[in-house]
Amino acid sequence: MNSRTAMSAAPGGRGARPRSAARPGAGSGAERDEHWLAEGFARHAARWAAAGANAVGVAAITRAAAALSRAVSDGHVCLVLASLAADAVDDEGGSPRLDIAGWRAQLLASGIVGTPDAPGVLPLILDDEDRLYLHRYFDFERRLARRLVQARHAGAREAAGSPPLRAQLAELFAANAARLGGAADWQQLAAALALRGRLTVISGGPGTGKTTTVVNLLACLLALDPDCRIALAAPTGKAAARMTDAIRQRAQHLPAALRDRMPTASSTVHRLLGATPDGFTHDASHPLAIDALVVDEASMLDLALATRLLDAVPPAARIILLGDKDQLAAVESGAVFAELSVDPTLTPACVSDLAAMTGTSAAAIVAPPPARPSALQDCAVWFTQTYRFSVDSGVGRLAHDVNAGRAGAAADWLREGADPDVRWLDALDPAAAGHASVDAAALADMDAGYAAWRETLVADSRDVAAITEAFGRFRVLCALRDGPRGVTALNAAMTRRVRTALAPTGPAGTGSALEGPGASPWFPGRPVLVLANDYVLRLFNGDIGIALPGADGELLVHFPDATAPGGFRAIAPVRLPRHETAFAMTVHKSQGSEFDAVLVMLPQQRSRVLTRELLYTAVTRARRGVALVADPSVLEQAIATPTVRHSGLLARLAEEEAARS
Repeated sequence: MNSRTAMSAAPGGRGARPRSAARPGAGSGAERDEHWLAEGFARHAARWAAAGANAVGVAAITRAAAALSRAVSDGHVCLVLASLAADAVDDEGGSPRLDIAGWRAQLLASGIVGTPDAPGVLPLILDDEDRLYLHRYFDFERRLARRLVQARHAGAREAAGSPPLRAQLAELFAANAARLGGAADWQQLAAALALRGRLTVISGGPGTGKTTTVVNLLACLLALDPDCRIALAAPTGKAAARMTDAIRQRAQHLPAALRDRMPTASSTVHRLLGATPDGFTHDASHPLAIDALVVDEASMLDLALATRLLDAVPPAARIILLGDKDQLAAVESGAVFAELSVDPTLTPACVSDLAAMTGTSAAAIVAPPPARPSALQDCAVWFTQTYRFSVDSGVGRLAHDVNAGRAGAAADWLREGADPDVRWLDALDPAAAGHASVDAAALADMDAGYAAWRETLVADSRDVAAITEAFGRFRVLCALRDGPRGVTALNAAMTRRVRTALAPTGPAGTGSALEGPGASPWFPGRPVLVLANDYVLRLFNGDIGIALPGADGELLVHFPDATAPGGFRAIAPVRLPRHETAFAMTVHKSQGSEFDAVLVMLPQQRSRVLTRELLYTAVTRARRGVALVADPSVLEQAIATPTVRHSGLLARLAEEEAARS
């Protein structure tokens, strides 16, 4: 929920309806909307409080409500009172200057702010560590923490001493053992940890072996119980499809009996939960019929969706969450996966079990120090070795420098241009200055990146699989939607160039009606990104299709679908939910995707959306090559600015753990 649903803050609001709209790359229009909505919520809060509060209290709740609404719109789960107390300027029209204790006293006296011990049905909650919440968000945190702690304690240690299980683990990870030469195999240890317990969080960058680990883990589960019901899910359709393909490829080494029992399909989280316009079919009272849940790209889960998903998992089922703690957090509020990953500590009892299960020396099982202490010890593993590219490769080195916050070192290395796989296009074309044009260097790079796709389209416009595969090799990733380096401008510029280039030789009708108010946006080869969920058509936010002529010459948009004949499902353009052209997309929308090469576009001016995590996510979408369009000061600002999202999930976990002891 963001400020658009802030009015549903109290329990029983309309927040059960699953949301589909995302807001990647906030621009000036989005900022104006957020300001208007924040002010509207503040006025409502002031009216609610007026009956029981004095003028100072009403002014305080007005200011706090507006700040909380803006914080939620910015991805925070709560507002820390220290940020209100630290403001040096009174900009809320008569609101008082207070210290933290003063803010706390005024809010609790307002009559509309509850506490964790007495939340009632009040719209706002103030916890013991001075975090102010919309009621629903506090409830989400507490529910999620309770479910996670319950899963942590629902162990399965009886499996740890099973000789067949130990033999299975040794066989499945034999290739790693030969390569590591006696060093700890953290892929095997992660699989053993998941077999030992009911909650496992595996964090690692691209190519660190998360999928290989999960394949071997699922093989172990199926060997122990051939009827094990396993659900595979991801937040987006693209990520779910990639997960299915990756598991199929990595499972080739398994014995046929196990390979044939592996799950063959994954779904979006919304599909898994049975999303409808009125809510979800599955919840705590109607749980999923599964024994294990594996969620890929879990860093994309916001607090609300993560809570609803785990509510629907039966208490005895295993939960395995895969992701990258260093990637962008969810578009909506929360950074759930990053918080669940902060503490990879293994207790002595756990180390002893893992040593027995894997044949590893207990002395060799040394987990890294935690980023922050958490109640979820014995649940998290960090994978740090990448097999896709070495740290010294172009993509690997840039990703490593960005993730470590080494802005100066990254800029110096990029400026040298020593690695042909990573190019920095930092010089502005004078003809492209201003807000009406796109950088000429970027357009040339886009032309080159999509050249193979254009050639495939011209060769046979009905070869859906080949055209889709060629399009998937390259993508333009933008930080913003608006501006000369934003999604809108780049998609428009690339569309004109493609239609002009294909008109003389391409498929019939490609270049027709190129310009003018009556021009159709449709042309053979048009890539389309779905922006809203459509439960009837089974199309979801983030799905990508390509418009190609059918047997009768009419354009249909073809979406990958493993269950459809030929692996694609064709839908008439007029039936599509909200969508846009997809030559360029925001970095947020690219999560869960991989491309051979990417062109990363940062804006000409500094922006609040530019963070280390955004740039790291963009760079690591590439398997081999990255071209970066960025002014030096903007680039260094992005690398030097880590994402901060306020939440109390770790505090809620500690409270739930304490309640069990």
